[in-house]
Amino acid sequence: MSKIAVVGTGYVGLVSGAILSDFGHTITCVDIDETKINNLKQGIIPIYEPGLENVVKKNYKNKRLDFTTNIKEAVENNDVIFIAVGTPPADDGSADLQYVLAVAKSIAEHMNGYKVIVDKSTVPIGTGQKVKAMIQETLISRGLEYAFDVVSNPEFLREGSAVQDFTHPDRVVIGAESDRAFEVMKEVYRVLYINETPFVETNIETAEMIKYASNAFLAMKITFINEVANVCEQVGADVQKVAKAMGQDGRISPKFLHAGPGYGGSCFPKDTMALARIAQDVGEPISLIETTVQANERQKKRMVDKIVSAMEDVNGKTIAVLGITFKPKTDDMRDAPSLIILPELVSRGAKLKIYDPEGKKEGTWRLKNIEEAIEWSEDTYDAIKDTEAIVLLTEWNEFRNLDFDKLRDINGGEFFFDLRNIYNKATMLEKGFKYYGVGV
Repeated sequence: MSKIAVVGTGYVGLVSGAILSDFGHTITCVDIDETKINNLKQGIIPIYEPGLENVVKKNYKNKRLDFTTNIKEAVENNDVIFIAVGTPPADDGSADLQYVLAVAKSIAEHMNGYKVIVDKSTVPIGTGQKVKAMIQETLISRGLEYAFDVVSNPEFLREGSAVQDFTHPDRVVIGAESDRAFEVMKEVYRVLYINETPFVETNIETAEMIKYASNAFLAMKITFINEVANVCEQVGADVQKVAKAMGQDGRISPKFLHAGPGYGGSCFPKDTMALARIAQDVGEPISLIETTVQANERQKKRMVDKIVSAMEDVNGKTIAVLGITFKPKTDDMRDAPSLIILPELVSRGAKLKIYDPEGKKEGTWRLKNIEEAIEWSEDTYDAIKDTEAIVLLTEWNEFRNLDFDKLRDINGGEFFFDLRNIYNKATMLEKGFKYYGVGV
């Protein structure tokens, strides 16, 4: 059993700390936000993630998981310290490392012996060496020479299924520079190691690149099928059947071949831009990724054009919006397509009735600039009542089986923009809707 501190109680830090405590380790989660820490001690979770609340409450009750704002005690009393703070994009698209390096400095200021410092945040290639240098410089300023190791251990968690992803990963990537560090990390992930989860042991830089390359490839795959979908609309092809046939090829696989309004979230937009910036900085630009970023932004705006073109004019019209989070099973709206699509519709004179099972809290402040044109609804049919169009933007399960007879009874819109291709076009046309999918 290891004694582990996790600095940062955001999405990655809280999930990592909670599940590692479920693995039997003693975990201390650290954050500078005193309100968040006090709430966590009371079982109040700051994010919506299925299954996470139960894991946190169980392990806090069993004293395997604790929360604190005292980083000094956390560093002194633990052998492994995970850095899981934010790396937001800077103005030039690069990842902002100020929080990571600040934590590294704080760790060095309180080190009292050998520690393994683990970069869990998604960080640019070369960050591990910067963390190492920061710790060395701070120790020198203290007149100390403690041994330590820096490890890159990127996360591959999908929002909405993070608990499952952490407990049943495709692989565990560990980048380190000493056998001692590798052995410590195998002990951290002993539950997975004995279950024969594949482990990738490599150097720090390779581990950092694995994370960026993986996310960039998936983003590129989404963008590829979106661009194919746009061509399908012009030539009379069905992108869903195209994608299904492509996915049956073992070399391609069906995952991430679902046409839609563009990708969003905390990872793909940020990581593609960061990798593109890294490549430019070393003189080896990755044009495929640069184009992916541009095409993804075009796709979001193209959805607006689709809606406006079909309705001829949205000025003064009321549109029901089903879902605003970037994907179902999360309350996360970071870089969600809705943040581009909805303000643009409002700028053209539309009024919006919005319902999302978990998105209202974050949506209220993220869409503050257009709040005068928004009415928040309490359920699906309340949003649809007395509207002229329905835009299905996030594929929550409760939107997959709408009562279309009821839609007519409550004066639901005849225009149905299914931006996730949940429904069958022929069936919808038969029901009398003016149906518009993506690539169908």
